[in-house]
Amino acid sequence: MADFPSKVVTETSSPNSQNSQQGGNRLRGLAANVTTKMDVVFIRSIPAILMITEIVMGLLQWALIASTNYTHVPAYGWVMFVAVTLWILTTILFFMLLFGAQRKLSAVPWPLTVMAYNGIATVLYLSAFLANAATVNMFYYFYGHIAAAAFFGAVVTLAYAASAFFSYLDWKDDGGNAASSTVPT
Repeated sequence: MADFPSKVVTETSSPNSQNSQQGGNRLRGLAANVTTKMDVVFIRSIPAILMITEIVMGLLQWALIASTNYTHVPAYGWVMFVAVTLWILTTILFFMLLFGAQRKLSAVPWPLTVMAYNGIATVLYLSAFLANAATVNMFYYFYGHIAAAAFFGAVVTLAYAASAFFSYLDWKDDGGNAASSTVPT
């Protein structure tokens, strides 16, 4: 009989507040399932610093080109396409890695995917940089903008090449070679 009062609920509420409280519990339960923790170790890593460099310098490159009258030279359509597309994709990939989406999507071979992405981005950015640098002299009034865009294009190309190298090292450390991981030792 001594523990009887502890089992009694003395909370009172109206039926409407109970429904809203249950909805709140459902939202709290949903929020508990979607845990987003920022990976602080990733931010301090060389690949993250390179990705931040790619994002910032890529933004500067396409902003400089977009501020000119670039439509007179057809090569700048390609440069803008590569710069903007890879800027968007790199930003998405950065936030996915920052918030640990690769742990939730374990079916994707992340080291191989990131390595392939960085390798393809290096080749695309190299072609865009060469197109940008080859046509700098065609702009008399916007020479400084286009020359600076070519410089930032070179920096981003080197950053993607370094990212591809570090992604390759990460892929090799991960045991990414299927042949070596299936051979008994």
